[in-house]
Amino acid sequence: MARREFLLKSGYLSIGFSLLGCTQGSNAATPTPLGEAADFSLDPQMAPLPDGSRIDAWLQVLENGQVRVLTGKMELGQGLKVVMQQVAGEELNIPPQRIDVLIADTGRTQNEGVTAGSRSVERSAMTVRRAAAAAREYMKQLAAKKWETDADALELTPEGVKNNSGTILSFTDLLAGQQLDTEIPQDVSLKPKDQYQWVGSPVPHPDLEKIVRGDAVYIQDMRLPEMVHARLVRPPVYDARLQSRDQAIERMPGVLQIVENGSFLAVIAEEEYQAVKAADALQKSAQWESGTALPEVRSWADYMLEQGEKANHPAPASGNAHHAIYSKPYVMHGSIGPSCAIAVYDEERLHIWSHSQGVYNLRATVSDMTGIPEESIRVTGVRGSGCYGHNGADDVGGDAALIAVAFPGRPVRLQWQRSDEHQWEPYGSAMRMELSASLDNSGRINSWRYDLWSDGHSTRPRGNAGNLIGARLLAEPAVFGGSGRVGGGTRNSEPYYRIPKVDVSDHHVAGPLRTSALRSLGAYANIFAIESFMDELAKKAGKDPLDFRIEHSDDERSVAVLEALRDLIKSEPAAAGEGLGIAFSRYKNSASYCAVAAKVRVDLEQKKIRPLKMWAVLEAGEAINTDGLKNQTEGGMIQSASWTLKEEVKFDTQEILSKNWTEYPIIRYDAIPETEVVIIDRPDLPPLGAGESAQGPAGAAIANAVYAACGKRVRELPIERYLFGS
Repeated sequence: MARREFLLKSGYLSIGFSLLGCTQGSNAATPTPLGEAADFSLDPQMAPLPDGSRIDAWLQVLENGQVRVLTGKMELGQGLKVVMQQVAGEELNIPPQRIDVLIADTGRTQNEGVTAGSRSVERSAMTVRRAAAAAREYMKQLAAKKWETDADALELTPEGVKNNSGTILSFTDLLAGQQLDTEIPQDVSLKPKDQYQWVGSPVPHPDLEKIVRGDAVYIQDMRLPEMVHARLVRPPVYDARLQSRDQAIERMPGVLQIVENGSFLAVIAEEEYQAVKAADALQKSAQWESGTALPEVRSWADYMLEQGEKANHPAPASGNAHHAIYSKPYVMHGSIGPSCAIAVYDEERLHIWSHSQGVYNLRATVSDMTGIPEESIRVTGVRGSGCYGHNGADDVGGDAALIAVAFPGRPVRLQWQRSDEHQWEPYGSAMRMELSASLDNSGRINSWRYDLWSDGHSTRPRGNAGNLIGARLLAEPAVFGGSGRVGGGTRNSEPYYRIPKVDVSDHHVAGPLRTSALRSLGAYANIFAIESFMDELAKKAGKDPLDFRIEHSDDERSVAVLEALRDLIKSEPAAAGEGLGIAFSRYKNSASYCAVAAKVRVDLEQKKIRPLKMWAVLEAGEAINTDGLKNQTEGGMIQSASWTLKEEVKFDTQEILSKNWTEYPIIRYDAIPETEVVIIDRPDLPPLGAGESAQGPAGAAIANAVYAACGKRVRELPIERYLFGS
């Protein structure tokens, strides 16, 4: 019995909703609400995009008078949509809930590159703010011309422009079918901050209620008419090649086609479970030529030194010198929902729905892989089930494109399996961090040397097909250009402290596993090492760890978050077996300030570490949405706790072993610590990105708390493995 028939006969109806309307033209009407069928018309060119210096590149008035914001950035769960609503609504005097936000789409929005590096608020949202302010002044000027009055005497309201007598001209009447096709002045006047109604307030994220209810929100939920389903069959290791397969799989129920191109192997079926069963049979029957064996690794600290570029380490300068080596393993993005994409091809044009963080980059890369011109490819962003960094989203988009081109005419939905996601996503690189420092007679640091070893931290597709894993499996395989040097691995490698002599060097390692950008890139490991080392130096100097950091800080904003953290934890008791640890960083040494404290319980006999509570003080300049900042910080601390205590990609010489949640454990709901976050708002300063600020100090705070609880300093991650030997 087919799944659909079974569900109907059992009295349960499963309905797949389309997520968005892909209506034609830049002057489209109101967006298609959830539950209505999507128009997936294959017109990748759409209307020509307005120049990015014009208001209508960022802001449009729809036929019903509703205002739409257009952003080339992707909503990842970081709350970008509500921030866009707030800043645009503030400048236009329109409640944020009445602002529609259209996210990344190569047919509709500007090319704003990749949504990464915690830059979306300080760059993209501020561009939207300026566009909204320009729109306000432009519409007031249009009304002033109609009424032959002074624009300064007019007011923008949610219904339109109002004059002193209370008469209102609606936005649609003012524009008379046109758009806001005028330049954004360089000196546009923003709304005075003392008149803010919504910025700085905890405006709820528009999608949270839908997510909690389990509504159709993600690409994984998206359904299109006449859609078929696909599954992949992957080789056991990266460069293994297909030798043979069972040709009878095509005759299995529901199977429409087997796509075979070199070692790229996929099955297409009418129903999803039919595709799953056929792919499973295909996986069991496929024979592969052995690929390159993976190395045996006992210690990442040793491996990175042995395989990487060499460094010379000077002897300690004095008896007050201190030296330590830290390391972290490969870590997964570990998205709870495996990656998914939908693609449809009509033998001329290709349309892809994807949760890629760079839709224009994906378009260029798919063009390079398939030979289809970029202008004939459209990539529409649909949020995925959560990821900070380069997980499998681009790869599955490329895979879906390959399958759709081989099976034109009907939309193809490709859902990766859990094993696909765990084995084939690009991981965060393993790293080694070696530190040496000396103290003067007063216990202050007078010299600092830092060496780090890492593979590259970004292999995002940027027009090069070799960065898509599927393209490397084709009969004419695309060539992977490599991960480059350390790249983002150097992020936060320089201590954000006042130290007379600092020497920082990076050393590239061509590691055995696929790597790319994972939330905060190298900052997590660098801050873990630096802030663990600061605690060790504080102990050597006989000083309180928090006082020691303040003593080495000459930035008053750093001192403010540390002092605020002191106030949060000053009365916190610690029983036997419990410990309190702290850490601090300024993300990228130029973005948000974050100080974190962690309280843990360590049971050496039972081999258990329980994070009890975590505190954070965050300062990100002007706080647009205080709840959003708290959410990001809470989530960052919990994710970091999981990385620090548990996570490690395991493999043997033949394959990746971490294929599921049993073999790659993450922190469970019943182990999540209580969290408390304080936001220091600086409305007089520009807003700063905060989505990646907590990971580094949170990990170091936990390591320092473990030391405080049991007296054992763990310098290799994950802590549970190296503390308990498991």
